[in-house]
Amino acid sequence: MQEPWMKKIVEEIKKEYGPVEIKKIGHNYYVYRVSSVYDKGKKRAKKISGEYIGRITMNGLEKKKSPPTPRSVFEYGNARILFLMAKNIIPDIQKLFPLHWKEILAISITKTIMPVPIKYLESAWSKLYLSREIDASLSPNTISEKLRSIGSDWNSQREFYRMLIGKKSVIFLDLSSIFSYSENIRLAEKGYNKDHEGLRQINFALLFSDEPVMLKAMPGSVMDVKYFSSVIEEFDLRRCIIIMDRGFFSMNNIEEMNKKGMKFIKPLRRNSKIIDYLIPLKESFVYRDRGIRYGIKKIGSYYLYLYEDVKMKGEEYSNLIEARVKGNKVKIEESRLGKIPIISNLLMDGDKIYDLYKQRADIEQAFDGMKNELENDKTYLQDDDSLRGYFFITFVSLYLYFRVMNIIKKAELTKELSVNELLLELSRVYIQEYTDGKRAYTEIPKKVENIISKLNIDILPKI
Repeated sequence: MQEPWMKKIVEEIKKEYGPVEIKKIGHNYYVYRVSSVYDKGKKRAKKISGEYIGRITMNGLEKKKSPPTPRSVFEYGNARILFLMAKNIIPDIQKLFPLHWKEILAISITKTIMPVPIKYLESAWSKLYLSREIDASLSPNTISEKLRSIGSDWNSQREFYRMLIGKKSVIFLDLSSIFSYSENIRLAEKGYNKDHEGLRQINFALLFSDEPVMLKAMPGSVMDVKYFSSVIEEFDLRRCIIIMDRGFFSMNNIEEMNKKGMKFIKPLRRNSKIIDYLIPLKESFVYRDRGIRYGIKKIGSYYLYLYEDVKMKGEEYSNLIEARVKGNKVKIEESRLGKIPIISNLLMDGDKIYDLYKQRADIEQAFDGMKNELENDKTYLQDDDSLRGYFFITFVSLYLYFRVMNIIKKAELTKELSVNELLLELSRVYIQEYTDGKRAYTEIPKKVENIISKLNIDILPKI
């Protein structure tokens, strides 16, 4: 039986579609075309419901959505290079995560190309030709289930990280945190943060060599050598030189690391009380067209390396004068201008220590990008397991990013081409599918051909 308010709407529908049938299912009313056939047995016409038209609402007919037009043009080059970069780890991921390896690969590749939130991953993945070759399920609900399952399997994650670490001799350490308001994430605890004291946060550590080798979440209240010592033992890093970040310093941490036989290089903040700015800077070298002077002083069991970037000193001194002329009361000791202090328990050539320290720049930049992605997706991460699973897939994405960066470095193209620029250019290599099942790639721009040639990579489809 129809509702009174529906009468006028149904009349309008009949004018447009002819005979229709209204079916009530639950609290909703649905419209179907209706036709009739002659029933010889009953010797009368029989009504048959046909095509579904739409749903009746208070505002009128809500027509059914047309089925999406099948995609026939796909981005090819960008996903192909990332797939090539992943080939060395795919067998391990298949072995360790046999039920999830397709989703791990699909999400990490998609996020490396375009860091979209979880809810848009399925759409972004479908634009890539690789989605025709790897049958991954990327609906938001499926992804949530996959993340929980991957995150609960730390043994497989740890085995994967151990294989990547292998026999690396130098390991960079970066520590950071994100804030979380989810009550279901037990890793989120109140911890120290100079800008937001008292907020619940999740800390995480990234280990890096020439490429990322480990990413692990840890409780928000833990950000000291006690946690890092467990990582050192878990992944057998005592044989490595650990390059640390500025935020990890305290004399207690330094002494604890020294007792455990850990070899480390640690940049200091300029206001650290253990720095002696009067160290004679008798040695010098050139780093990337910049003149560097340095001196070394033994402090107890450690060595203090004091560097002066001559160009940076001039820039900082100029900025200081400008600020004072404008009336700003800037308090800074001029002896600190251009200085870079580093502490270590290793005695090495100063230029080697400095080179290891400067290698952190690319790592910190990528780490910041990864943190932005975590901030975008953290509303979807509602428990510890999903968080750990997300961290693992984010790590794979970071790994692929740096594998591409190393290809660019090897070709000596870093001054003219970034990873993101390369992926953007390669996205212009398309594959077209035709209704007869044949495939062909569209005309490749000359610039893209030149880039592929310089990088010496074989990514063009053989069709």
